[in-house]
Amino acid sequence: MSLKAKIEAVIYACEEPVTLAQLVGLLGDEAQAELDRAVSAQQTLSLNELEAGQAGQPQDETAAGEEITQANDGEETAMHGALEAGATVDAAATAAAARAERSRLARLRAHFRVLLDQLIAEYASPERGLEIREVAGGFRFATKPEYHDAVRGFIKTLKPPLKLTMQSLETLAVVAYKQPVTAPEISEIRGVDSSAVLGSLLARKLIATAGRKHVIGRPILYKTTREFLLKFGLKEVSELPSIEEFEKMAGQLAEQEEMAMGNGTPEPPATANDPSAAEAGTQSGESL
Repeated sequence: MSLKAKIEAVIYACEEPVTLAQLVGLLGDEAQAELDRAVSAQQTLSLNELEAGQAGQPQDETAAGEEITQANDGEETAMHGALEAGATVDAAATAAAARAERSRLARLRAHFRVLLDQLIAEYASPERGLEIREVAGGFRFATKPEYHDAVRGFIKTLKPPLKLTMQSLETLAVVAYKQPVTAPEISEIRGVDSSAVLGSLLARKLIATAGRKHVIGRPILYKTTREFLLKFGLKEVSELPSIEEFEKMAGQLAEQEEMAMGNGTPEPPATANDPSAAEAGTQSGESL
């Protein structure tokens, strides 16, 4: 099995996004062996080319090359002698080993990133229903947005997801766009007391406290969490739609609720996997 196939399997099996550091820790030895084989093959190719070039050179050029090699060997011997005579040989060796290890890890991360980019490109094909997204500092599989309706129809036949009410969605939006923000500021923006809703969002770990504001009374500040990014399939908060787009979506939700109430059939509250609730970045088939 190829290293790329193993990376694909690991990402698929994990519920949480898989980071580069985790991949290096899990598959680093195999990746290092793969890099060593590539270096060895390159060295063999270079040696063969060098030998082929030397075969056509006059004898005196070969002799000159040997003299240069001997001179270099003499210089290296002198340098080694100087190092052995110094008192900082061990410190220099330790520092060199640390640099070599950092360089090795950097090469491994770069190698894994190349393989991940290849996987991302392969799944970007229109023939694929899945894609690999970079979310919250890691990588995870997700269904493509264009197949959301099919996935949502299937999900509806399963156990209902934990739902977000319109009040929760509004409060979460205020926190997301204004963070860090205090409870009084949230209530002022929404026009109603939001304390109970904040408690619900805290319990679901979609928001967290972010210290206290340096004003009279020192009210608690709130911010979104990594769980928020995971549930809505976002790499970072900057991927959220603009305020205008969100207000438009919120208005559409409000209209749907009013129409449902008028027909006597209550509309279910918005969920995280509802495209009208979080059109940009919401992962198809995923719920709170």
